[in-house]
Amino acid sequence: MKRIAQGALYRVELTLNGVRRVGHCEPRMLLSDFLRQELGATGVHVGCEHGVCGACTVRVNGLAQRSCLKLAVAAEEESIQTVEGLAGLEGELSDLQLAFRRHHALQCGFCTPGILLSASEFLERVHQPTELEVREMLSGHLCRCTGYTPIVAAILAVAAERYERKDHA
Repeated sequence: MKRIAQGALYRVELTLNGVRRVGHCEPRMLLSDFLRQELGATGVHVGCEHGVCGACTVRVNGLAQRSCLKLAVAAEEESIQTVEGLAGLEGELSDLQLAFRRHHALQCGFCTPGILLSASEFLERVHQPTELEVREMLSGHLCRCTGYTPIVAAILAVAAERYERKDHA
């Protein structure tokens, strides 16, 4: 974190979706606001600003975290992944994003980016999750539209597909 001459602005350098980025912010700016306003990662949605709804979830150094609970200056030199970083280099959707589409696991889409980031980390750790484990992981995310059933189905489908591919590789 480097203070710059223009008053109370700090220079923050981090890796966003695999690309080195630099931005400037006030010391109290939240990471969620920094990512959206300064770096243009508008897939980060801000809901409650209290870490309750999960809409602002990103991956920080691989771990799912609420970006509304972290100051941007605390993200110096960290690696951040947002929903924009889930798609491939050519814009092709990840297997998790495709499963959400296939299972109609989104309606308004406001909660979806945060859920996708939490689910991507979860599936890296838990290769054959039970429905209960998926629901427990989702307990930190509020969705007002889907009733969670299609979200759970999509995550379980991806886990099964990945396990099947790994088993036959």
